[in-house]
Parts: sequence; structure tokens; C-alpha cells
Amino acid sequence: MTDDRAEFAREQRLASSRIAADKTLQKVALEAMAAADRHDYSYVWEWLGVPIIQVPTDIVVLQEIIWQTRPQAVVETGVARGGSVIFFASMLELLGRGRVIGVDIDIRPHNRHAIEGHPLSKRVSLVEGSSVAPEVVESVTALLDGAERVMVVLDSDHTHDHVLSELRLYSKLVTAGQFLVVADTIVEDLPRQTRRPRPWGPGENPKTAVDEFLRESDRFEPDPYYNGKLLMTSSPGGYLRCIGP
Repeated sequence: MTDDRAEFAREQRLASSRIAADKTLQKVALEAMAAADRHDYSYVWEWLGVPIIQVPTDIVVLQEIIWQTRPQAVVETGVARGGSVIFFASMLELLGRGRVIGVDIDIRPHNRHAIEGHPLSKRVSLVEGSSVAPEVVESVTALLDGAERVMVVLDSDHTHDHVLSELRLYSKLVTAGQFLVVADTIVEDLPRQTRRPRPWGPGENPKTAVDEFLRESDRFEPDPYYNGKLLMTSSPGGYLRCIGP
């Protein structure tokens, strides 16, 4: 029987390109995301028993990226209820090594209990404090403990200035070939929140911060394959691959 894996992979990439180029499909997907957000779509999921505030397709793509790039450490700013750090810990457990470093300005006791009481907690370190505070960045860097492959996910305060500060600080930790993921870039394309008031919105959000950061840095580029095939996503254009040393 002919081994068609290479051909199948090529077809996957071509399909991703077609999806990205289909403006009508992209518009329909964005409208669906806006409608779903009115029902707290990203809030209804769990990962191994812990709430994970993510869109399912983003979870699947993060899984693909981790399995492909095999980071030895994943840094996530924004712990929330803990599902994402448990997700990353489960992936590193499958890889057989690595540590997740979760950073949040306020890790509530019940969320800390859910994380630290989880069977995968051995792969998680929590750092409480502002993600852009020098002492927090210093603690995160120390916890990396010389990891040669480092991935970063930014999912905390979504104001432009905060995300841009995170990008400038945490991009330095990302190693060549690994990913810097910026969550909730979709805020740029959604109506301003009235049901869940936030200090961010169109013109002032992670997407605007990513755009400014990419004008400053030549170490990162939006990955065409992963960004291209995502339709129902909270992070369009937010999957950045490190292409420089």
C-alpha cells in the first residue's frame, strides 16, 4: 500500500490556504463567533475536570503546535480557573518532560486549590503578581531552569499597552522555532462589550498590540498554516512562530 502521509500533509496545507483566502467563509465564522460570545461560548468547556476558558478549535491547534514543536517549558500569563495550565501540563506529561509556569495577578484560593490538587500539578508552577512586574519576569525566567525550547501564551489583561509590554518582555523567552501565542485578538472584530464591560475593545486590544509588536520585531511572524485554518477562534492572527535566534 502506498504511503500517502506526505501527500495528505500537503493537502492539509493547501486546505488551510483555501480557508484563509475564503473571505465569505471568514465573515460567516466571525459572525458565528460574535453570536456565540453572547452566550459565553468560551466559558462552557473543561479540560480534565478544570474549567478552560478557550474555544475548542484553539485547544486543538495548541495541541498540534505542542506535539510538533515539543517545548520543554510553557509560560502562560493569565491563569483564570486553571484549565489552560492543566491542558499544557497534560501535553507535557505526554511528551515525558517539561514544566508549565502560570502567571496571574490574582490566583484565587479555590482556583489554586483546583490546580495544586490536580494529578498533573507536578508539572505546574504558579507565580502570583503582575505579569509585567520585573520581579515576576525574573521569577519566571528562573523557573525556566535553562529550558532549550520555550513557548509563551499571553492571555491576561487584554489592553493594548499591557499586551504590548508582555510581548516585549516575554518574547525574549521564546526560543527559535517555538510559538508566541497572543489570545483574544478577536476583540478587534467584536462589538464593544456591554454585558461584560472591559477596559479593552476595538482599537485597544491584543490585536492592536500584536500589530505594533510585529512592526518592531523581526524574530516573529504569524504562522500561515495555523492561523489560516482556524475559523472559530478567539485568536485570529495570534499564533506567532519565532523565526530568529
